[in-house]
Amino acid sequence: MVIRVNGFSSGMDIDSIVKELMNAKRQPLVKLNQSKTLLEWQRDSYRDINSKLVDFKMNKLSEWNKSAQMNTQQAVVTGNTSAVKADASASANGVGMTVTVNRLATRSSAESSGLVSTSTSKTATTSTLLSDIQHSGTVALPSKVTINNVDIAITSTDTISSLMGRINSSNAKVKATFDEVSGKFNITSTEDGANSYLKEANLDSSLKSLLNLTTYSDAQNAEVTVKSTKQGSSETAVTYTPSTNSLTVNGVSLTFLAVSGTGGASTISTTPSTDKTVETIKSFVDTYNSLITTMSAKVGEEKYRNFPPLTDEQKSEMKEADITNWEAKAKSGLLKNDSILQTVISDLRSVISKNLGSLSDMGITTGQYYEGGKIYLDEAKLKQALSTNPQKVTELFQGNSASIDGGIFGQMSKSVDKALDNIVTKAGTSKFTTDLTATYKTESVMGRMLKDYNSRIDAMTDRLTDLETRYYKQFTAMETAMSKYNSQSSSLSSYLG
Repeated sequence: MVIRVNGFSSGMDIDSIVKELMNAKRQPLVKLNQSKTLLEWQRDSYRDINSKLVDFKMNKLSEWNKSAQMNTQQAVVTGNTSAVKADASASANGVGMTVTVNRLATRSSAESSGLVSTSTSKTATTSTLLSDIQHSGTVALPSKVTINNVDIAITSTDTISSLMGRINSSNAKVKATFDEVSGKFNITSTEDGANSYLKEANLDSSLKSLLNLTTYSDAQNAEVTVKSTKQGSSETAVTYTPSTNSLTVNGVSLTFLAVSGTGGASTISTTPSTDKTVETIKSFVDTYNSLITTMSAKVGEEKYRNFPPLTDEQKSEMKEADITNWEAKAKSGLLKNDSILQTVISDLRSVISKNLGSLSDMGITTGQYYEGGKIYLDEAKLKQALSTNPQKVTELFQGNSASIDGGIFGQMSKSVDKALDNIVTKAGTSKFTTDLTATYKTESVMGRMLKDYNSRIDAMTDRLTDLETRYYKQFTAMETAMSKYNSQSSSLSSYLG
């Protein structure tokens, strides 16, 4: 431990002198910390762009690429509107139908009588031990039970809740539930129809005894009658028995909600509708322009080299508004001329430019050169193209079976995916989340650089601490020597006097 003597003999302000000496020595450390801060800010900027690209790819392009988003047909249900839901696909042939739902598809299930806890003589709860369930006879706790040829382990500490969890996380293709009001344990197949997996024969006797399973319901297929309403047709009715409550007929996806009963048949008709397609393309144009504008602004943002990150000491001497303005300039231009952003901007613009002829026919054109690749939509011209040849519009954006690279949406998705790979490699972000607080991967280019900065900062901090200690030791030694000299001088003067 070094005792700091502050100039009692010399009259010098030792702390101020050491501080001034250390300020000069600390400048390399200050610059190192500033370089680290700039790198962290740049990584955050990458994460912000990463989030926007992930959103564009996963939440926008993938959604727009679904057939329903570019569908120019609309299904309308009249008559009994509560029994059937209808969605027309692009391949809907326009033939009207009447649909009568005779029976819904159901799932097989097994249910217990009310379970009672022997310790409380009351209805069991989810926390009741399996060994504490009351039975009419003696039932030993098995080491396992079997559902659909899948073994479920049982332990002496298992409760109703833990058994449910084990069943539901297994591959038995069933779902277990428990009603604490009635005390009934229920096991239901996760699939509809007569071929669903849960049957009484697929439950072993140990499980039936353990849970007092007494009631079994077999599954059944749906049954619907469909009749064409096309003029001149023979109106022959066809009965379908799908295993689920859905069926596609004449390009229309039918979902069965309830038995038709006294409500009668549901009438399905399809009509041309460009609303959904126009909405999708308008959304694409707006989102694309926003993304291109954001990235172009980052690439061209001015960099202020005379505004490095502020130190804590500098901030303490500044007003809050001045700090905000300074840091805005310090953070500007962190991605200026960034090669990753320049590449993805170029790739996205290339997708537009190589399809520009077809896009122009549909009302989509590019802006002026200084607008950085923005595109504009003539909605009236798009609607005209959709009414003339809707399939051409759909295939341009979504591709078809003959498209190697897919349509515009698919091509842009590949370009964005490549950019995300590059950002992940450099900044350690994730290509699967838009979360701006997600933890960075340390094994990335910038992650390794930050590790190096931290090591250098720690080493330099230790050296500066040692240097400061040495300075104080030197000044302490000087003060001690001067104190002795003054004492000797005083004694000598007294002697001579």
